[in-house]
Amino acid sequence: MSKMTLTTEGDTHVVVTRHFAATPEALYRAHTDPALVQKWMLGPEGWTMPVCILEPWPGGKCRFEWADGNGRSFYLTGEFIEAQPYRRIVHVERMHLPDPTPDNHVETIFEPNGTGTLMTMRMPCSQQAWRMAWKPATSGLRPCSKYRGAISDWKRCLTLRLPRCGLLWLRAE
Repeated sequence: MSKMTLTTEGDTHVVVTRHFAATPEALYRAHTDPALVQKWMLGPEGWTMPVCILEPWPGGKCRFEWADGNGRSFYLTGEFIEAQPYRRIVHVERMHLPDPTPDNHVETIFEPNGTGTLMTMRMPCSQQAWRMAWKPATSGLRPCSKYRGAISDWKRCLTLRLPRCGLLWLRAE
């Protein structure tokens, strides 16, 4: 397993890459099977994801809801634009905090690479200040204590808050 890399693509996109010791099929399922997503996309410490709806086909919907058990919650809605099983997912998402963030178009690619899979996520983030928020955030990773193995080598996660880019949970070493 390699470390996650965060790079910019011109002035308009952020690209996240990571090699996993897992098959493209396993990584694709970890992003499209609600039971698996609920194991790793937990949000802040102490929060749960009681609602996870995924319809991974063109035009299908997604909805994630997080709650802290103390009356606080937020959610994400979106639509799948493209889904090529075990290869590629393109979707649009928006966080509701409670007001919706602008649409975030995300492309995720799963490529066989050596003994595992290279996952690449590409998303727009149009202002330099927002994109620069990614780099310092990688120094403060903390364990996802409730994560129990959607993919066996995802041991930690990182929560990033990016204005106008929404929230994103990334698996990171």
